Formats: sequence, structure tokens, C-alpha cells
Amino acid sequence: MKKSLKYISVVLLSAMAFAACSLDTESMSSIDSQTYYKTQADAEAALVGCYDGYRRTVSGGGNKSITISFFVASEIMSDDCFGGTGHTDGMNHRAVDRFDKSLEPNVSNDYEGLWEHYYRAIFNVNSLLVQLDNISWESSAHFNTETAEQTRLAVEGEARFLRAVEYFDLVRMFGRVPLLTSPTKDVVPQAEPAELFELIFNDLKFAMENIKYVPTAAWHKSNDGRGTKEAAAAILARAYLFYTGYYGVEHDACSKQDAIDALTMIVNGGNYALVQAANDAEGVEQNGFKRLWRAASATDSGDGKLNNHAYVGRACAEAEVNEYLFSQKFNHTQDYNGVNTGNQWLVMVGLRDVTNALAVPYGRGWGACTVNPDAVKIFEEGDARKQATIIDIEGEGRGAIIDDAILSGWREFTGYNLKKYIPLAYNVDGTAVPEVQAESEWEGNHDFMISQYQDYIVVRYADVLLMLSELTEDAQYMNQVRQRAGLGDIAYSKENIIEERHREFMGEGIRYWDLLRQGVDYAADKIAGEWTVKSGGVDEQLIIDKAKFTATKGLCPIPDNQITASGGVYTQNDGWL
Repeated sequence: MKKSLKYISVVLLSAMAFAACSLDTESMSSIDSQTYYKTQADAEAALVGCYDGYRRTVSGGGNKSITISFFVASEIMSDDCFGGTGHTDGMNHRAVDRFDKSLEPNVSNDYEGLWEHYYRAIFNVNSLLVQLDNISWESSAHFNTETAEQTRLAVEGEARFLRAVEYFDLVRMFGRVPLLTSPTKDVVPQAEPAELFELIFNDLKFAMENIKYVPTAAWHKSNDGRGTKEAAAAILARAYLFYTGYYGVEHDACSKQDAIDALTMIVNGGNYALVQAANDAEGVEQNGFKRLWRAASATDSGDGKLNNHAYVGRACAEAEVNEYLFSQKFNHTQDYNGVNTGNQWLVMVGLRDVTNALAVPYGRGWGACTVNPDAVKIFEEGDARKQATIIDIEGEGRGAIIDDAILSGWREFTGYNLKKYIPLAYNVDGTAVPEVQAESEWEGNHDFMISQYQDYIVVRYADVLLMLSELTEDAQYMNQVRQRAGLGDIAYSKENIIEERHREFMGEGIRYWDLLRQGVDYAADKIAGEWTVKSGGVDEQLIIDKAKFTATKGLCPIPDNQITASGGVYTQNDGWL
């Protein structure tokens, strides 16, 4: 008898209504896929459920929480952040940060929730894909299709795009993972990375060819969060760079020219651009990079209140151009009764135990991902990205918020925190930021644990330009990014590209994978080191050992309970035994 793993013992396909064709909706319904797929509308609802499954890889849901999400792991493992969190908390974040199982013997099972939700998401996609031939299709204005067959292919393209994104996350984190292309409950052996990347590349190419949306600014306002051919093209190039870098060979399914052509298509399409500077409501010019992030764009309105009038908003809806190619959507409807729709990433990086108004405008959270002081030093003089990316608690005049009580409860405090996704809570006059509309861009008077719903930007146009520079060795694209940051042009070199990416994407879950694709030894040299931090209010030496990192090859541990459930079919990654 074949074994069945618990991550697929229950199938949850979400019945989500299209609200103006937006993915900004909640889903809690359980559907039997064997009887559900009867009409095109059913298939469309199931597709939105697939997007919901992708969201749950961060927010969790059901009876399975996410202890360490892909975003958190990506930052902790990089040279930008330490584990942080509370002084009396478990050692799981510290073990991830230091690639050291001895600090937390059960650290592998901290990935259990992530693993299960990723495979539930993939199961949902596969359940939809096997039913497509049973649907009566027709042309669709929504999918921008002229024939029934085009509609079918467009739905398949979006589903396969999601599967590619999900597998790309899994293979980077764990290396060898089960490859499922049908909704099976059977134990499937771990596939080799080359086989996994073949699926990823082929799915992305299919999505590029068959998704028919034209991602204009008007389209984004009502379809934020959907996959497009441009998003698939950008992820294809990202996957190409990672595979060729980490594994040292080019995959047969994707050539360098394929990646260049994909990025060039985006650039020539004209539907995306870098957000540029604009004046806020008080007439003060705000740098374009700062406008991408809520906290970075928050300014004093002059009456003791904050404004976000230069913020481009979700889907870049308030911008003249769109820079977001693909975002992971979250909602404000999370509660304590089983609805998990919020962005838990924001909760993790919020300031630890900070409740007083001296924190203006920042809100509280669990204090994870404290910023490495070395990362603060990478920015050139005049680089607008530094202030938009990092909270310098003393430098911003907020040193008084960190009293002895807060320090006593905070682990690996450095005085620096990530800003891009920090929760916002206070006006300049110290009052809580009020809810101004049903989906407030502020959460000051809300429960900080369940009110965070800022979308996570998976890929931006700036990445398209920097990847194109890297692949073509042409500095013009890199220099467009630098000019937006307020910096002069520089010549092309591989190191210049890598460091420019470092400055542009700090706090966006990209840096670690950029390091790893330069080679394990290269990454180890950047990540390993010794620093003085404060844990429980006293100095502590934080040491990341190069040998421990190289022993893992930069991979995360497979959850031990999954290995056990597989009957030994799965094996643990090196360095985590």
C-alpha cells in the first residue's frame, strides 16, 4: 500500500468571488474538486482559489501556522539581517540565521507549516489543471480572449505560472523536493533540481505564451495580483540566473537568450517603468523609490498628522506608471476565528514591544530580522534608498523609544530595522493613526497581530532592468535604477551589478538568493562573521560560522516529520542531520 503524506490529506479549493476581477478577497470554503468543475465560472473561482493557496504560504490558515515563511527565511539567512525576535523566545530563528541545528534540534519542523501550505497550493493548481478538459469554455472579455480555446489556455497559463512560482521557492529553499504534476496523495520521491527547473521553465514559458492580459495601468487597478506574461518573463529570467549560478550549468529548457528575450519583451512592451519623484500634498518632492513603500513615503503633513500622498498605493494605482509586475495579495479581514488573510511578514519585522508614541510612525511586532550594521554601510552618499530601506533608530531621533524594558525583551538588537514593510501606527502628534476607510492603509488603532495586509511585491521593474544589465553586460539599464536613487552612472561589472541589487532590494527577500547563485563559498564569505549585538539588554557576540553554512550548501532543512511520514523515502539535506 502506498503511503500518503499529511500535507495532502485534505484538499482545500477556495471558492472566491471575483470582486471586480480582483484577488483582494477572502476565502474560507471547502470544495470537492470531483464535482465542482462544471462551468467556466467554476474554473475561474477555482483559479482564484489557487491564488489564495499561494497567499497561505505566508499567512497560513486552517490548523497549520507558518513559523518561518519564505520571506523571513530569505532575510534571516542573508547578510542583511539577524534572527532577532524576543529574548525569551525559542531559538528557531537563531538556528536558521546561524545554520546551526545544535541551537534548536527541532528547527527543521519550523518549516512544516511552510512545506504543507506550499504543497496544498500546488495540489490546488494540479486539481484545476486535470479538470480543464471537462469545462465548456467560451471567449472571455475578462481573460482578453477571442476564442474558447484561448480562454482555456489562459486559465491554464495562470495556474501554471503559480505552480512555477511555488516550485521555484521550494527548490531554492530545499533543493531536492517531491515533484507533483497531478493531485496525488501518494508519496513521491524527491526530484533532482534539474527536473524541478524543467517544470519551472516550461510552466513559465507556457504562461508567457498563453496569458492574454494587457497589463495597462487601468487593468492593474482592478486585477492587482494576477499573473501576466510579463510577470512570468521576469520570474523566468530570475530562475535562469539562479540555476546557472548555483548549479554552474545552463538548463536545456532555458537559454541565456531566452532570458534576455523575456526581459527585452517587458522593456519594449512599455507597460512598466520605474516610479519617479512626485510632490506630496504639501508640495514637497518625494523620491520615486520612497514612493513605493508606505513607511518610506509617510511624511509630516504639518498639523501633527501623517500623510501618504506620494505613496503609489497597491498595484501602483496612484502612480503615473506601474513598477509592480507581480505582488502577493493580503487582506484586512483577518481575525482570531480561523480567518488568516493578513501579511504575517509585517508582524514579524515590527519593532519589539514598542507601544509609545515616540516610535512615530512605526508600529510594533515581534522584532525579527534586525538589520546587520554592516548592511547600513553599503549605501553611497546621497542614495535615497538608504532612508527608505532602513530604520536608524538613533539617527532618526527615536532613541528614547528603546528603554531598558524594551531592550530586556529584545534579542539581537542592533539599532537598525527594516523599513519597507514595517507596520505603521502613530501620527506625528503621538495619536494612533485612525482607520480612514474600509481598507485603511494605516493600522494604528487596530490589533497589530491581525491588521497587517500590505501586499508583498514579488518582482518589480527595477529587477527587470538589473537582470537585463547582468545578462547583456550593458550598464545602461543598471544606471536607470541608479539615477532614480539620485546617483550617477557607473561602468558595468559583475560586482557592480550584485552590489547595486543589494542596495535596491534589501528587505525584499532577494539578496540571499543573489548571494547563493554566486556560489556557496562566495555566499559564505559574505554571510559569515562576528558582531556585537544586544540580547536581553546586554552585549552578546553573534557568530555565524562559515563551515556551518557551507555544510548546508545554503539549503534549509526538510521537515523531519515529513521525512518520517514518507517512511524514509525523503532524506535530509546535508548539514542538518
